[in-house]
Amino acid sequence: MRLSAAMQKSLNEQVGKEFNAWYLYLAMSAWFGERNFEGFAKWMRIQAGEEQGHAFRIYDYILDRDATLQLAAVDKPKPIWKTPLEVFDAAAKHEAAVSAGIKALYEQAGKEKDYPTQVMLQWFLTEQVEEERTSTAIVERLRLVGDSPAGLLFLDRELGERTRE
Repeated sequence: MRLSAAMQKSLNEQVGKEFNAWYLYLAMSAWFGERNFEGFAKWMRIQAGEEQGHAFRIYDYILDRDATLQLAAVDKPKPIWKTPLEVFDAAAKHEAAVSAGIKALYEQAGKEKDYPTQVMLQWFLTEQVEEERTSTAIVERLRLVGDSPAGLLFLDRELGERTRE
């Protein structure tokens, strides 16, 4: 069963969004690295790798469904953050937007009765719950820490303990 033209277009757009997320998280990692927050930088770099993995998961699915993959240009991120809180707040907002996009894809697949795509997207729905919870928790902790150098260094060290899954 081939993908409909509309679903193919939507999934290709999502691949682009996932690669844009990869690039955004790389920019965030670099921003932290430039400021010697090595733990935050590592966390963001691992997150970038996850986003790249998400892109390839959909990429492979498109090809598995005998559809055409159309890669778009990756947007250049604008690193305009001033604080670690601003960076993670932007990441949390980004994850919420990604979740909304995945939900829209799931609804589209349902309307088209494209059950295989709904099954594939179920993994993403579950993943986005974790992504939003994690990024929101970090934002809340950064709000508690405020401008405390000791608190920022503690969180930087803690987030630097993240390993690839």
